[in-house]
Amino acid sequence: MPWLYLAIAIISEVVATSALKAADGFTQWLPSTLVIVGYGSAFYFLSLTLRTIPVGVAYAVWSGTGVALISLIGWVVYRQSLNLAALGGIALIVAGVVVLNIFTKTTL
Repeated sequence: MPWLYLAIAIISEVVATSALKAADGFTQWLPSTLVIVGYGSAFYFLSLTLRTIPVGVAYAVWSGTGVALISLIGWVVYRQSLNLAALGGIALIVAGVVVLNIFTKTTL
C-alpha cells in the first residue's frame, strides 16, 4: 500500500501545482479549490507513505516524479518551452527515481 499512497500523493501534488497557475493568485475559485484540496491530499498521502518508506526515498520519488510531470504539463497545457539543458536535467531526475526504485534496498 505505501507505493499506492505515494502515487496518490504525486498525482494530487501534480494536479494542485498545475491548477496553481490557473488559480491566478487565488482569484479563480475552481482552480483555487483544486490547489487547496490537491496539496492537502498530497501531504496526507505522503504522510501515510512515510510509515514504511524512508523519508529521503519517498521525497526523492515524490518530488522527482512531480518535477517531470509538471514540466510535461507545462509544455503541453501552458505551451511553455523546455530547452536542452532543462530536458537533460529532467532526464537525470527521472534516472535518479528509477535507480532508487530498482536498485536501493532501503525502500521495503
